[in-house]
Amino acid sequence: MNVNIRRLYPGDDALVMRIAPDVFDEPVRPDRLAAYLAAPGHFMVVAFADGLVVGQCAAVIHRHPDKVSELYIDEVGVSPAFQRQGIARKMLDAMFEIGKQNGCEEAWVGTEPDNGPARALYEARQEPREEAEAFVMYVYKL
Repeated sequence: MNVNIRRLYPGDDALVMRIAPDVFDEPVRPDRLAAYLAAPGHFMVVAFADGLVVGQCAAVIHRHPDKVSELYIDEVGVSPAFQRQGIARKMLDAMFEIGKQNGCEEAWVGTEPDNGPARALYEARQEPREEAEAFVMYVYKL
């Protein structure tokens, strides 16, 4: 099966109507997807197999007054039936290129400590090989 990686642009939300299970955490709302794609500094790439979205990677540029611009990889998801085929790696490569094209000098991503598959993917990409940074996250309802 041929899998194609494609960057989505504003107006491409209609391409994300057929989605394989567990690509996103929750059902995709067309209004939210359209708003995401229209927001400056927001990027999404998807993986298609026979017109079905089987993977997605979303990222946002963080610009700072005192540090380099960085690409925050917010989400990476691949349907379980399509995992371990290099799709997530290809989506990350595409997203890193988008980051470079938009002036980012660094990219970062986080995951849960017990998410072995994600950690293996991210650790394989590190150069030079370093330990993951300790990270504590707080979530506030607004």
